[in-house]
Amino acid sequence: MSLRRVCYDCGSHTTAPVARCQCGEPLWLDIHDGSFDWDDTTDDPGMWRYSPLLPVERPDGLATAAGGTPLVSGTRVDAFAGTNVHLKLEGEHPTGSFKDRGSALGVAAVDAGLVGDVTAVGTVSHGNMAMSTAAFAAATDIPCAVFVPDDIPPERLDVIAQFDPSVVTVAGDYGRLYDLTVRRGPDHGIVFLNSDVPLRVAGQKTTTLEICEAFAPEVPDALVMPVSSGGHASGAWKALRELTACGAIAEVPELYLVQASACAPIAEAYESGAEAVTRVDAGETIAYSIANADPPSGTRALRAARDTGGGVVAVDDDAILNARRALAVEAGISVEPASATALAGTKQLVERGVLDATADVAVVLTGTGLKEATPSGGATESASHVDVDGVDAFLTAFGGAGE
Repeated sequence: MSLRRVCYDCGSHTTAPVARCQCGEPLWLDIHDGSFDWDDTTDDPGMWRYSPLLPVERPDGLATAAGGTPLVSGTRVDAFAGTNVHLKLEGEHPTGSFKDRGSALGVAAVDAGLVGDVTAVGTVSHGNMAMSTAAFAAATDIPCAVFVPDDIPPERLDVIAQFDPSVVTVAGDYGRLYDLTVRRGPDHGIVFLNSDVPLRVAGQKTTTLEICEAFAPEVPDALVMPVSSGGHASGAWKALRELTACGAIAEVPELYLVQASACAPIAEAYESGAEAVTRVDAGETIAYSIANADPPSGTRALRAARDTGGGVVAVDDDAILNARRALAVEAGISVEPASATALAGTKQLVERGVLDATADVAVVLTGTGLKEATPSGGATESASHVDVDGVDAFLTAFGGAGE
């Protein structure tokens, strides 16, 4: 299968292993022939059941664990959000985030020789994508180079390093590093699976394919997800476009994207009516993993939200922490702060009257909260302390409180 790359904006296409169109916008893969239906899914595990819409056949090994994450409904989180939420648990992946979808497909494509004469993979990331790319490369015995900002916390570096990639800390502008590696990597035999490149987007679109299949023959009223680089949002839009073109869905769910208010270039562009996303000065936020001041697919994500009748909102850290706690306490689900923005955004959309109380809303929880210690919103401070002689008294009081 030819990996033909197409520009969503100007329609130009190429088979060259590039990530950007000459017009400057990101490319994605043109791989469907317009004939897919839900009956065409295969018996392959996880995301590979959508092989007619993927550019590479299912490999063996760790890749078979990518995709197939649960969609959980009927929790007490509905009351918190004010509507019917269906929680897509992307933290169930091997490395704990949706990034495994793009890593599994990207590494498989490299291993199958579909991207030319390359000998290694790489990525630019300080978090989930670095961990994911390194893990899938290790499982496939392909060398991996990971470039991270030089101010990365040591504990996060340790999590990445366990998969034994070549880690390079880099000083300087992150956006420039991102672009440089994508452009120059192939010249050195390295395919960089950065967050919005065509191969990664092709894998990440399977999140939305799974959601739509779960609702088939209907679709959810809305799909809400965090947005950083715009790669996952681009994948969602790509999936919806393909399903519509194939006739697999008759309606398109509204796509809502959520950012942290301290760093919200896509939300700001949406609110101002701008046609393109421009760089902002980033502030501090607990949702640091989506605090992308200059998202490479920001304009494509903005277009996706508008094209589906959705929108882009920003939520502050208090709202994020409240949503994160609600997921833990009301549904038993631990997520990283960036993931909690999706639920916080859903609550805001309901309060604004954009979504009503009867809507069915698919909320994408992009990553687990169990990998690293992060602020808990006061849970630690509420812990009780007794000595062993006081345990019986505590049990008496605790048991009585539940009566």
